Amino acid sequence: MGLFDKKTCDICGGEIGLLGNKKLADGNMCKNCARKLSPWMTDRRESTVEEIRRHLLYRAQNVRELAALRPTVAIGANTKVYIDENAHKFFVTHLTDWRDANPDIVDFSQVIDVQTEVTEHRTEEYHRDREGRQVSFNPPRYRFSYEFETTILVDSPYFSRIHFELTGTRPERLGSDEYRYYEQQADALRALLMSAPKAEPAPKPATLAETLSQAINKVTATAVASAAASQIQRGANQWACPCGTLNAGNFCTNCGAKRPEKPKVFRCDKCGWTPEDPKNPPRFCPNCGDPFNASDAV
Repeated sequence: MGLFDKKTCDICGGEIGLLGNKKLADGNMCKNCARKLSPWMTDRRESTVEEIRRHLLYRAQNVRELAALRPTVAIGANTKVYIDENAHKFFVTHLTDWRDANPDIVDFSQVIDVQTEVTEHRTEEYHRDREGRQVSFNPPRYRFSYEFETTILVDSPYFSRIHFELTGTRPERLGSDEYRYYEQQADALRALLMSAPKAEPAPKPATLAETLSQAINKVTATAVASAAASQIQRGANQWACPCGTLNAGNFCTNCGAKRPEKPKVFRCDKCGWTPEDPKNPPRFCPNCGDPFNASDAV
């Protein structure tokens, strides 16, 4: 096929005019179809015809979703970031009539990072000497300006970064009111777009060996804990007989002596008053007058 042979667009089927061909990885695309692509798309030449078709379906859906957006905040100068805080979505465009521009809608949850870099531009100033020639000052003099460049990294199947200049008229002095204004704009933009919680990556599925090992460890830990609790319980119930035998039941296994009863400890069941000697309470509670009886034993 010759250089000037007519080509057909593999997307819409229309004829591609002279110098209007946009190469794809496995085909051709006309300039009319190319205009519909996202302005943030950078890998058109590496994309297949099928990938471009899916991309254009996404762009058509974007038009419908755009109609429902109601931006509440606009950040930037010539290029602006329009943010719908209620829908947690935003788009970036330099066009005032943004609905016709079909800017890509991005959800807050898709934002990976928001980066703003300040670039200093320096331009030398000159003057004219007695002969009218343009010469440098001695020492040289410079005029400065500061450009705020913002990059929004996103998790999207169609593009990965949105890069634009946040500034309009660039500030000429470091730390001036204009400079601080754009610093605040950059900080506000990052705070808004990074406000949505990001989904945690799904845990890696455990292998069969890991699953079995975890189950065995769980059973073993449960058995050890149960045995330990039983041992503690037995230790708490043991008592020493005068004959020297350590027992757990109510009678000594060596001499048959009965387990001694624990002395009762009293506390008033009405007001909670406790005697100085809890084992020998008075007949009546000095705090509320209630008589001490079996119901006050604890």
